[in-house]
Amino acid sequence: MHVSAKTEYACLAVLELALSYDSGEPMQVRRLATAHGIPSHFLVQILLQLKNAGLVSSTRGAAGGYRLIRSPEQVTLLEVMEAIDGREASTYSHSSLRSPTASALFQTWTTAAERQREVLSETSFAELCRQAAETTEDMYYI
Repeated sequence: MHVSAKTEYACLAVLELALSYDSGEPMQVRRLATAHGIPSHFLVQILLQLKNAGLVSSTRGAAGGYRLIRSPEQVTLLEVMEAIDGREASTYSHSSLRSPTASALFQTWTTAAERQREVLSETSFAELCRQAAETTEDMYYI
């Protein structure tokens, strides 16, 4: 599975917004960008794509920023990824041969792609928030 930097940044931004969803307060771009070392101008473009996809809303002004429109339970990883990269093209083969060997490979790749979409569509940002909290609890600092 290949995840572009743009998609990874979008997922990180949405995860941060999901973590602060209950506060009801918008999160500033600067805070999101600093938290993950994302260039601010690039993050603004990503957030605009997420806004156009109906996943986030923005508030202008000094106390403005971005927030999730729906609860983290209702937003899936696949939905965010598709908002940025579009729906992945179906699996295809570079081979022009239709041999049994090529067909076996193609069928396996198709199955893998289907399972990947299934996992991504079943993973909500609420689940990712829980995983992030567990990871934080397991970290020890010396």
